Amino acid sequence: MDLFLPESGLVIWMLIAFLIVFAILAKAGWPMIMNAVDKRNQHISDAMLAAKEANEALAGVEQKRKEVLADTQAEQLRIMKESQELKTQIVEEAKEQARKESEKIIAEAHTRIKKEQDEAMVQIKSEVVALSFSIAEKLLKKELDDKQAQSDFIEKLLDNSKNIQA
Repeated sequence: MDLFLPESGLVIWMLIAFLIVFAILAKAGWPMIMNAVDKRNQHISDAMLAAKEANEALAGVEQKRKEVLADTQAEQLRIMKESQELKTQIVEEAKEQARKESEKIIAEAHTRIKKEQDEAMVQIKSEVVALSFSIAEKLLKKELDDKQAQSDFIEKLLDNSKNIQA
């Protein structure tokens, strides 16, 4: 039973050592951990804000597309009414011209909408790429702090490249 009960001197020294380690961690370790967590939270909230802004921009593009489509349809209706009012020997020619005009306006509208959507997607993609590079850079900096970790990482990459070639 004596094996399971530590001596009182050992308990005191263990308590002193624990209090010293706890004090060091409370002074140095805990603020660094909390700072890292706060930075990560800020980074996530910034990314969420950027995504929200991108969604709002995309919604704006969608609204513009609807407005252009409504304008195009209104223009098409106006042309059709004019062609019905004339009802003369040039009715067929006026209908053909109105059809061509509306197709042209719709094609231009679709082209503009597609261009704006592409621009929005390029902007979103560039923000995502920048965010990904930032995250990858931070992860690599954290993972490759010492020479041993760098050597292990290089050996792993070489092994992977050998496996891919084989």
